[in-house]
Amino acid sequence: MAEKKTTGKPVTEKKTDSGISVEPLYTAKSLNDFDAPELLGVPGAAPYTRGIYPTMHRERLWTMRQYAGFGTAADTNERFKFLLNAGQTGLSCAFDLPTQMGYDSDHPRAAGEVGKVGVAIDSIEDMRVLLADLPLDKVTTSMTINSTASVLLLLYELVAEERGVKSTEISGTIQNDLLKEYIARGTYIYPPRPSMRVITDIFAYCANHIPKWNTISISGYHIREAGSTAVQELAFTLSNAIAYVQAAVDSGLDVDDFAPRLSFFWNGHNNFFEEVAKFRASRRMWHTIMTKRFGAKNPASALMRFHTQTGGSTLTAQQPQNNIVRVAVQSMAAVLGGTQSLHTNGFDEALSLPTEDAARIALRTQQIIGYESGVTDTPDPLAGSYYVESLTNEVERLAWEYIERIEQMGGAVQAIESGFQVGEIDESAYSYTKSIDDGSRVLVGVNKFVAESEEKFVPKKVDPELERSQIARVAKLRASRNQADVTAALAKLKSAAQGSDNVLYPMKDALRANATLGEVSDVLREVFGVYQPS
Repeated sequence: MAEKKTTGKPVTEKKTDSGISVEPLYTAKSLNDFDAPELLGVPGAAPYTRGIYPTMHRERLWTMRQYAGFGTAADTNERFKFLLNAGQTGLSCAFDLPTQMGYDSDHPRAAGEVGKVGVAIDSIEDMRVLLADLPLDKVTTSMTINSTASVLLLLYELVAEERGVKSTEISGTIQNDLLKEYIARGTYIYPPRPSMRVITDIFAYCANHIPKWNTISISGYHIREAGSTAVQELAFTLSNAIAYVQAAVDSGLDVDDFAPRLSFFWNGHNNFFEEVAKFRASRRMWHTIMTKRFGAKNPASALMRFHTQTGGSTLTAQQPQNNIVRVAVQSMAAVLGGTQSLHTNGFDEALSLPTEDAARIALRTQQIIGYESGVTDTPDPLAGSYYVESLTNEVERLAWEYIERIEQMGGAVQAIESGFQVGEIDESAYSYTKSIDDGSRVLVGVNKFVAESEEKFVPKKVDPELERSQIARVAKLRASRNQADVTAALAKLKSAAQGSDNVLYPMKDALRANATLGEVSDVLREVFGVYQPS
């Protein structure tokens, strides 16, 4: 590392993960032009740098929402109940790749992937099993689903209605963030513009029918997992959010009718103070965007409500128990940064789906922070720190620079189509990996403090028999349903997609008639086409 002189002594240069230089010492002079009343205020008041609620976690802890989903709907239902019994306060569901990509379990492209990285949901029958015996009017459910978010949301609503729970009483979140799929993750189906149309249809449908549901979780998480810096995660996510809000406004929606149900999803990484600064800057920037750019009048429209998940890409297969400490550091940053809900990764997730022991330790990590550490006793306890405030300002400044570049390209969609964000992330990911390879970045247990031998780890495995049983379930459903009703309902969905009607209404009718997720997706594929990246 380079050396620089301060007070006559050589000091090793330090930088955050975003490349922001860290001074050897921060003093009051570091904040010479800092307007505390304008930039900080108090918790629960604009610009919300210090938190969106007056007392934050002092009166009510964040929602402890552990991610779960694997194998069959019955398997995942059992894990949900295990976590709720262990003290979890919200559900979070992962779906397998075929479900995410709009394929039924019996589709040739689903072979070998059914139930592997999440639960397989093909129809309303699977959703009934997934939600069996769960208090849908009391628990909030987050579903990490994007291209098929409308399908999963409607299946959830249909099952709730069957059980006598009104749609106005259910609450939760669908990720529903397609733009980041084109940037970082790849589970897209349709091209960006028709995807944006479906997203705004969801906004309108939920405003009328499921008012407590968060209609989108605008996600920086996967952008960070793909290799971005903290600054890029913040900037690219907020640019996507601007595009979603603009598309909804352009479709005729009033910003204050849908914006209060927008939410965000951030990644928690190891550079503790930069992560805290990122969370704090995100609230201030969102308030500026919503009030100054979109003219939101409802204060709730300008509140940055966000979920955090600890960084999956930071977990190591070597010495996996070290990940318990990494997760604790990341979780503490999220709490001090003011998160509304939190998922802590299992220490074994670099090797397999989390075992029950790993899931329990991950949940206990949150509980120890919440009930034993004392960090929740007062909101934003790092406020006023010369370093934290300087870093918050710098993260914000650099993020605005990126947003301005994207705006000059015509916005997030145009920038995605030109490959801008992907190129920037690729460069950052390469630089990060190179720093590990050349040893300039220490990764404990990987390139330093390496163990000569490690304990053998027994990963959790998904029974291959479940794929055959899930395929049989789909076949049985198709054989027992009224095919004429399904065909007629799918025809109405196609007509809506070809025109300008909201597609969720005929989609719900089709799912009620036992149309499968793949059949609904195929109708939209036929009308919208399939995205092919340039």
